[in-house]
Amino acid sequence: MPTPLAFIHDLQWSDLSRQVQNQAKLSILDLIGVAAGGMQTKLSHIIRNHAHSEFGGTVPMLFDGRASSATGAALAAGMSIDALDAHDGFNPAKGHIGCPLFPAALMLGHEAEVSGRDFLTAIAMGYEFGARASVAQHATVPDYHTSGSWGAVTAAAAGARLLGIEHETTRHALGIAEYHGPRSQMMRCIDAPTMVKDGAGWGAMCGTSAVKLAQSGFTGAPAITVENARAHWSDLGQRWYMLEQYYKPYPVCRWAQAPVEAALTLQQSHAIKASDIADIEIHTFHESVRLAMPRPDSTEAAQYSTSFPVAIALIRGTVTSADISDAAVNAPDILALAAKIKMVESGHANAAFPHQRLARVVIKTIQGDHYASEWTEPLWDHTAPPSEAELRTKFHSLADPYLGRDRANRIEQTLAALETLPLTALSDQLLRPISA
Repeated sequence: MPTPLAFIHDLQWSDLSRQVQNQAKLSILDLIGVAAGGMQTKLSHIIRNHAHSEFGGTVPMLFDGRASSATGAALAAGMSIDALDAHDGFNPAKGHIGCPLFPAALMLGHEAEVSGRDFLTAIAMGYEFGARASVAQHATVPDYHTSGSWGAVTAAAAGARLLGIEHETTRHALGIAEYHGPRSQMMRCIDAPTMVKDGAGWGAMCGTSAVKLAQSGFTGAPAITVENARAHWSDLGQRWYMLEQYYKPYPVCRWAQAPVEAALTLQQSHAIKASDIADIEIHTFHESVRLAMPRPDSTEAAQYSTSFPVAIALIRGTVTSADISDAAVNAPDILALAAKIKMVESGHANAAFPHQRLARVVIKTIQGDHYASEWTEPLWDHTAPPSEAELRTKFHSLADPYLGRDRANRIEQTLAALETLPLTALSDQLLRPISA
């Protein structure tokens, strides 16, 4: 088994199976699409203005074009992706590896003018590193912390590899990132959804900054999640967690996606009209019940709701980014149906969490009919993953309205061949403003 430090620096693109290589590219494509959609949010506008005005530098920001530092650009990109809750995730982490990893790797890799192969390898390495760092951290703290916390260490690992810093300096970078990482408590934002969200942008910023500081001789305490939690690293280089990521068909919290799927399946199986529904029960795990929020007042609250997206799905047949936008949260028909939903905590679903996110939906109609779904999991888990075509269709559904089909196609084609190109072949396309 390689040590974590050796794995960071020694992994080669040729060490990865074709399946792992392809999945890494698909995850990057998915993140780019989500970023394009997230750029339209108020959250993204605020953080990009902040990064431009407060972080001096020459690195263009994602889909913006204005300059910041690599640290500021990573912050803006991470929070813009996180602004639309549609990116990939990892069940044991109860969070998202790619969202803090990709922005840090992109900005540092672009600044250092690395090859596309080196960038792709850093991303693949980062998913393996982040999967283990996340589980190690959850085992060391009493509260459930955001992706940005362990994501900071993951971002630092990718940055250390891309900048080619030595092992001892990498140790300090990981330690700085862990010490300064946003140990933010996720359930606080679940109970009161705001723009702080999953802390991913702050993790990207912290990891990027940690690498820069370590390069300058700044020292950090050893990272506990890496050096004092070796049991979580024992399968490094043997089990490839890149193949165990989930993807999201709907731009809302993963915890709401099983209820959405159960409700849609029940509706379609019995031809239930939304106008005929008298009340709905959603039986699910504790964390999903905490996402009650039947009357969201912002897109953040709509994304961190279970009842509101379920109502959208039953009325519209799906859930899109437009359905959960700031402009859509006051839709009278959606609010009226969401008010009919009762959340019920289930011991069965609790026992399965976090490795499974189960929900069961019961619908009663005004005619007196009573329908109950089976226990349901979200779509696109790694045990029943989306096809490549489905992920590419999702990318275009998010990217094309803002980037245009031609630019989205160029990004997709460049990424497909990136191991033979410089990273700038891709990053030059991503770091131009949407209108360019």
